Amino acid sequence: MHAADAPERSVELELKFDVGAGTPLPDLASLPGIAAVSAPEPRELDSRYFDSEEYALGRAGYAVRRRTGGPDEGWHIKGPRDAEGARVELHWPLGAEDGIPDAVTAAVAHVSVARLTFIARIVNSRIAYHLFDERGGVVAEFVDDRVTATDVRRDRSESWREWEFELGPAAPADAEARRSLLGAATEAVAAVGGRVAASDSKLGRALGL
Repeated sequence: MHAADAPERSVELELKFDVGAGTPLPDLASLPGIAAVSAPEPRELDSRYFDSEEYALGRAGYAVRRRTGGPDEGWHIKGPRDAEGARVELHWPLGAEDGIPDAVTAAVAHVSVARLTFIARIVNSRIAYHLFDERGGVVAEFVDDRVTATDVRRDRSESWREWEFELGPAAPADAEARRSLLGAATEAVAAVGGRVAASDSKLGRALGL
């Protein structure tokens, strides 16, 4: 199967938090540089993840998935985190078939030349909020996720709730200002009973990696 287009490239810098089923949302409007918070946007996401039999991609910090639902549905490759915690993400549109596009396989061939297999399914009922600055730019996106993850090879499922706070295109360009915003978000979450996530990805938690 061939991908019709070259991938879109973006850089993802986010925080993840573990929260209880009844934890109230933090005060997002009080964060520095935030002038308004959008109305909640529900999204139903269904993601299938692929790796080698030995989890070569995951152990090297990569993730390959096919997602349906939401504004970014398609094929995704997430790369390893850098020193700041950011990850490069490549995105291709969905094709007519479910098979892994050749371009996706080629993009991770330097990590694993083994055949990629279906390893996990993550179904997520998400409610998203955009955080705007005074000019209407998106400083960050906050999402409230209700997750059910299945380790396909072990036939084991787990459900949980988590939050993500991801910097947007209008986030501060200065590294110190970014750290200040992320720190304020962490404090706001802690104030309502949330905590920094024990696992840095849904896939990692699903597989116990």
